[in-house]
Amino acid sequence: MKENICSIPVNDVFMPKDGCPMCRMRDMLEERKADYVTGSAMMEPNVRIKTNEQGFCHRHFQMMVKQGKRLSNALILESHLQQISEQLVPPAGKYDKKRMAALDTMLNDCFICRDIKENMENMVRIVHAMWISEPEFRQLYAEQKYICLEHYYLLLTVDQKGLGKSLQAFYDETSRLTGGYLIELKNDITHFCSMFDYRSAGKSWGNSKDSIERSIEFLTGDKVAAEPVPDTDGEDEEEDYTE
Repeated sequence: MKENICSIPVNDVFMPKDGCPMCRMRDMLEERKADYVTGSAMMEPNVRIKTNEQGFCHRHFQMMVKQGKRLSNALILESHLQQISEQLVPPAGKYDKKRMAALDTMLNDCFICRDIKENMENMVRIVHAMWISEPEFRQLYAEQKYICLEHYYLLLTVDQKGLGKSLQAFYDETSRLTGGYLIELKNDITHFCSMFDYRSAGKSWGNSKDSIERSIEFLTGDKVAAEPVPDTDGEDEEEDYTE
């Protein structure tokens, strides 16, 4: 498989064949951006201007805090809070609709989210190009466990023209990965629900014990902590909801 500075990150995230590769790509980009914002970007005035204006969502604030750079985060928050106080939420003054509108914009914005959106769209274009030109990558793509719902949409809506005559074939392959896993999840969830029927006493849970967590990850692109399910098979698990 041919590799260059653009294709290497794509190959890296597709190689594990575990879960959604586009989620791994997003996670990689987010980690790099959070490290950049709390690191070298601290000395770049143009970046600080944007972070002061846009702020960060809860997800990316968490990632920045996990970087362990307490002073960097404090400095970012200091100037961000100062700008909010001066421009959006002054301690006193006349009610201002424009100020409220600006506050609404900021509350729904995030410096890292904007960057990740742009970079993910660029990565999708690279995936498209590699899928068209490299048979080995096409095989690697086909061997993925699944594509989550969010990235199914992204892969099939970004730069459709770039896929050209390959659009239908790429759609078919991506739909097989997403649609096939969707059916698997639905069956596992249905089996999980059936295990609370008294008639399932003694039956095996099969692959359904973590079906709630896997379904949420498929629908949102984010992992959730698994709740333990007792090892007993269909007996005394929870209230029986089946009449």
